[in-house]
Amino acid sequence: MNPCRCGHAYEPGYSCKRGRIDRCTGDYQVRISGPMMDRIDLRIEVPAVTAADLILPPPSEGSAEVAARVAAARDVQLARYAAAGMPHVRTNAEAPASLLETIAQPDAQGQKLLRDAAETMKLTARGYHRVLRVARTLADLDGAEKIGRLHLAEALSYRALADDARRAA
Repeated sequence: MNPCRCGHAYEPGYSCKRGRIDRCTGDYQVRISGPMMDRIDLRIEVPAVTAADLILPPPSEGSAEVAARVAAARDVQLARYAAAGMPHVRTNAEAPASLLETIAQPDAQGQKLLRDAAETMKLTARGYHRVLRVARTLADLDGAEKIGRLHLAEALSYRALADDARRAA
């Protein structure tokens, strides 16, 4: 979604006609209900592409390599749920919360981070489970057996951006 009504809120040098940027974005984003936002797992600010961005060297990991990592992670997930007696579940996104609690068990440092973040960010039960799903997927993409603090920190960062904007409103 756009950050504000006009969609230019975070462009360098842009001055919103409606007033302060944080107020403009807050007024716009608060129109989406909390329960609706709670169902969105990845919230990432994507700035406009500049001419300087277009002449940058290509990323070190190309589309084919990313596609291969995603396919491997999906295969791991499919096998995990088949072994758990749930062949109809293919991905972490489809896993029931009861099963998620066992397959997405973070290490000790990750557990502490998740507990602290759940309190600080006031995560709902749905938000908590969505963070676990994303963290489990990130661990699968890394080829990790256990969810680490780094996976949870990244999963939590995808929720923090929109939560900060909503609190500002």
